[in-house]
Amino acid sequence: MALGALWLLAGLLAVRQAAAVFRPPPGGHFPGLGRWIGRNGVPHVSGPLYGLYGTDGFTGTPFAGLVLKPLTRAAEQSLGLVWTLGTLLLVVAVALLAARALPAPASRRGALLAAPVAVILTVLSLPVRNTFHLGQTSIIPVLLVLLGCCPPRCAAGGGRATGVLVGVAAALQPAVLLFVPLLWLTGRRRAAAGTGVTFAGCTALAWLLLPGDSWTYWVHHIAGAGLGDGPGGLANQSLHGLLLRIGLRGPLELALYAALAGTVAVLGLRRAAHYARDGQPLLAIALTGCVAVAVSPTAWQHQQLWILLAVAGRVGRRRADRLVWPVLVVLAMTLPSTVLVPPNPVFGPLGQNAPLLAALAAAVAVPFLTRTSPLWDRPVPTPVAEPRHARVPGLPLLRFFKPALNRPNVLLELMLIRVGYWFYSYIRASAPESRGRAEAHGRQILGLEELLHMDVEHRFNHVVAGMGWLKASMNYYYGTFHFLVPMSLLACLYWRRPATYRWARTGLAFATLIALAGFWLYPLAPPRLMPGLGFVDTVNGPQDLSKPGFGALTELANQYAAMPSLHIGWSLWCGVVVATVAPRAWTRWLGMLYPLLTLSVIVGTANHYILDAVGGALVVAGGFGLQYVLMGPGRVAPAGIPGARRGDTEPAAEREPVRAGG
Repeated sequence: MALGALWLLAGLLAVRQAAAVFRPPPGGHFPGLGRWIGRNGVPHVSGPLYGLYGTDGFTGTPFAGLVLKPLTRAAEQSLGLVWTLGTLLLVVAVALLAARALPAPASRRGALLAAPVAVILTVLSLPVRNTFHLGQTSIIPVLLVLLGCCPPRCAAGGGRATGVLVGVAAALQPAVLLFVPLLWLTGRRRAAAGTGVTFAGCTALAWLLLPGDSWTYWVHHIAGAGLGDGPGGLANQSLHGLLLRIGLRGPLELALYAALAGTVAVLGLRRAAHYARDGQPLLAIALTGCVAVAVSPTAWQHQQLWILLAVAGRVGRRRADRLVWPVLVVLAMTLPSTVLVPPNPVFGPLGQNAPLLAALAAAVAVPFLTRTSPLWDRPVPTPVAEPRHARVPGLPLLRFFKPALNRPNVLLELMLIRVGYWFYSYIRASAPESRGRAEAHGRQILGLEELLHMDVEHRFNHVVAGMGWLKASMNYYYGTFHFLVPMSLLACLYWRRPATYRWARTGLAFATLIALAGFWLYPLAPPRLMPGLGFVDTVNGPQDLSKPGFGALTELANQYAAMPSLHIGWSLWCGVVVATVAPRAWTRWLGMLYPLLTLSVIVGTANHYILDAVGGALVVAGGFGLQYVLMGPGRVAPAGIPGARRGDTEPAAEREPVRAGG
């Protein structure tokens, strides 16, 4: 069932990506091919490839243009679909070759699941999505190198097939010439020589048939370094582009670039040769490709597929750490930079240069395991508790789940929290925000509260607005503690109570997902945005509710995502967790005071109704309830938990059975 579901997901993603290519009007399907576009978005050759000064959109080699010459205007009526489906087949072929090249031994189940997972990750990756939209042939060099280096028949042969395949790939993408020293260092000298001869032959053929374009590419633009967008833009994920972005220019930049590129090439190729001799050809190819991305004068997004192949490397002594490297690579190669890190001056550059940093880390820094290491297939196991049966018959649904007791990897947790928060913000901002519908729901809430004699918001809001010190205090509380307190509590649990941390953060994640459904299904205007009722917006100041777009505030986020209140939801979660783990009664009562203070703040600042707070309490109950249904009683007593600090123990009678497992 899992295999069928994965293949179904892979097929749906492939169809979606192919369909996305044809959404633009005819003639706009492949903008990267610049002036070659025909009426139906099919490349054709008319005139020079690069224009008079090489300023057109095409950035491939003259040999690549020569290969595309048969796609003339006469074939435009049929090649639009063929071109896209052909690109899709190339992507699937790359993924299947990569899956088959994973180092053995692998279980039969792992081998079956590897193929659809590889297709899914490849189709989702930014380089492949960019390739689809630009119509470039950048996927072909990767496929040719995999064909030449991974299948045992080619790898064990005399080297002729490998030399031809890699040489043609280098003629399409000159950075592939870095595979020549890799082949040489691994003893495949005939293949290395064949690569050089094939590259020279293909390039000479292009010079013979396209002399003007060859001069423009190889001489005027020095192997295409000046083609396309400016090399200092964020699209160029190479060392040269990074140095230009930080402000270096002229001879100093070129000298530093040459020194860094030489160092990365030497270290990276030596590491690639080491892993190739160790029986990990896919990892060796990935490291060499990462070196090519880093040292090339320009490494556009569609040329960065090599980085994704680096997920083949195994890293970490503990089983719990094995997912860190592949998850980081997949995130860097599938998500925009603003998703990975907050777009601010401190962390923004890390996200903007994430592909380059991933390539450099893979090439020269990440300590991949060798197959001879005892940790290769026997990592340090994760201590787990025996599953606890729920009191309700038939629960938990995931009966195989065994709660882990150690701390999860902190880097992996931070990345998943960041991506999860981005997803929450995106869904919250994308929820329906019809003003009329939201205000109608606001009147419904006020009517129900009046019926229940709970409509205290207006009176309390005016009391707060009339007391300067109270208004300032509540405004600061509203904008600060909502994120600060939950994050601080999670950090404390991570350090002192790792098993409880896993239970608490899972319940918080489920509660937040339930809240997103509420934002989507029931848009609600908060009191401060209800016209004609006299509420005072103490945090943002007065808004002109007579205009459809009242103030810049409504452009920043969905202001109608008010039901349920996650200010109450997250604060109540904090209170429940503190009441659960605090050692003394007074600290437990103090923890429950926090959601009560938050309730007074959200009502006093006119940001929520009382019933919003009820909704927030319900989603917290739903989050912990869903966790109970799926996984059973999840909180584990900290006695015997690896990494627990002294003093975090329970009586012996309450200790959980602990064993090592996956």
